[in-house]
Amino acid sequence: FCRKNEHYRCEYLIMEFSHISVLYEEVLENLNIKPDGVYVDGTLGGGGHAFGLCERLGNDGLFIGIDRDTDALEAASRRLESLPCKKIFVHDNYSNIKKILSDLDMSEINGAMLDLGVSSFQLDAEERGFSYMKPAALDMRMDAQAGFSAYDVVNKYSEQELFKIIKDYGEEKWAKRIAHFIVDARKQEEIKTTDRLVEIIKNAIPAAARRNGPHPAKRTFQAIRIEVNDELGGLETAVDDFIDVLAPAGRLAIITFHSLEDRIVKEKFAYRENPCTCPRNMPCICGLKPELRRITRKPLLPSEKEVEENPRSRSAKLRVAEKLKKITVNF
Repeated sequence: FCRKNEHYRCEYLIMEFSHISVLYEEVLENLNIKPDGVYVDGTLGGGGHAFGLCERLGNDGLFIGIDRDTDALEAASRRLESLPCKKIFVHDNYSNIKKILSDLDMSEINGAMLDLGVSSFQLDAEERGFSYMKPAALDMRMDAQAGFSAYDVVNKYSEQELFKIIKDYGEEKWAKRIAHFIVDARKQEEIKTTDRLVEIIKNAIPAAARRNGPHPAKRTFQAIRIEVNDELGGLETAVDDFIDVLAPAGRLAIITFHSLEDRIVKEKFAYRENPCTCPRNMPCICGLKPELRRITRKPLLPSEKEVEENPRSRSAKLRVAEKLKKITVNF
């Protein structure tokens, strides 16, 4: 498998996925897995949650793993190959769940999970350019076959566009200065590497503001990554689509790491649980009926122990909802 010029790829694919999957037990417990059911992991990554899910499926169970990253798909398939359930791996975006199921001649699933954001798998592969801690080419593509990368955002977006994504997606206090410094710097020379971008960001943030809090580049890198991979663009539709394809009593579990992601999931779950548009003090005449119930009224958070063992879990929130059984009315 290892050829002369593929040392990185070899290590990337056969590396031991020792990273602890966030809210691992909470996800598996709340999915209420049936041994003969059909379950989807729409953000397969290294296959951490998927391993636990497949362990709970029997020979007649079917697991469908979806990811935009072909290397992640290959690594996860190797990790799961010893488990007895049937498995299908799909190179696609989870937001295309309805088309994916249609292509497989399927219409319903018994459960699904999404672990949003970038995986430890991708962060630790420095050549992918996700990390502000490691020098690399500006990339940040979850799908390495996509044409649009962090290089395009940093070097081609206007100052106003940069300001908007850094402010909205990164929730960065110094977004305006950072956008201005990026545009100023690229007038002299294209910004091609992560370490050069980090240097520019540090120069933009006053020294006093850099002394406390997270790494000064953390929020800007997050914002650029979200923009490159359109992580929020399809989420609203995807949540609805996953709910649509759930069988009665099927469950959807979603882990978010960003306040904007969590707000979308929270509002979608709340609306599908109570879509009625009638005034509260009036009988319902709109005809819109609840389609699911929220299993978690408030999001489940990682324990102190989990955060200590895996600091990346600190901002994680898990929300779970269950599809209601269809009610037939006889006249």
